[in-house]
Amino acid sequence: MQIRKAVIPAAGFGVRFLPATKAQAKEMLPIVDKPAIQYIIEEVVASGIKNILVVSGRNKRAIEDHFDRAPALEEHLRAKGKTELLRVVEELSDMAFVHFVRQKEQRGLGHAIACARHYVNGEPFAVLLGDDIVRGPVPALKQLTGLFGETGATVLGVQEVPAEDVSKYGILDGEEIRPGVFRVRGLVEKPSPSIAPSRLAIMGRYCITPAIFPILEETPPGAGGEIQLTDALARLLREEPVYGLVFEGRRYDIGDRLGYLRATVEFALGRTDVGPAFRNYLKELLPGLD
Repeated sequence: MQIRKAVIPAAGFGVRFLPATKAQAKEMLPIVDKPAIQYIIEEVVASGIKNILVVSGRNKRAIEDHFDRAPALEEHLRAKGKTELLRVVEELSDMAFVHFVRQKEQRGLGHAIACARHYVNGEPFAVLLGDDIVRGPVPALKQLTGLFGETGATVLGVQEVPAEDVSKYGILDGEEIRPGVFRVRGLVEKPSPSIAPSRLAIMGRYCITPAIFPILEETPPGAGGEIQLTDALARLLREEPVYGLVFEGRRYDIGDRLGYLRATVEFALGRTDVGPAFRNYLKELLPGLD
């Protein structure tokens, strides 16, 4: 079984980045010169998926515009002979089939996923959260779709976190059936360290079967008065197998200010155009930096 569609929830208010996000989508905040959501969509495409649904909300039109054609800009770049920039702009609108649906009420991640039901149309699908960017030799989503192709069951991307951070995440209770692969027994949303069943946290990457949708319809509001995807997944695993995969790659929580700054610095250092000069600047600013 193959995953052919991906869903990216992008309807949140971005309150952790106010006032910057008062009038613009948090997903459009740039990391160097590329908006955060573009890194997510590039991961989807690199994982072999071309059909993408963005679940957006009010004040999110910039996301749609970013992946649309821009005839006036393209003509300007063409007239000025800026062929490399023209190529970059044209590739944005051709990289995938990006569709949009609006989440009309802020009722949580589970509700946002439910908004994708008609688009998914009975197929298994991937979910990528826009606050999590992962870098590694193999796209994180591709690692999950590989296990999904093997099992045909829902797969949750997880990584181990320090004990003091388990209360920030949905935590997996599972049996390791082979290195890095767990059969899930249960899920706990943001437990205290004293009762957490493990330190394996769900990290914004999922492959989910369509059986989740009727469960989401019946899932009552949970933490924060919102419909929680973790609650629905906890019910799903009573009906069918669910697996956790410890994916490889460095993950950045760009919904957090410090995580965003780390991503900006590390992505800039990895660039061939600005990286060397930026590294020299940091060495001048911080003597002793390697």
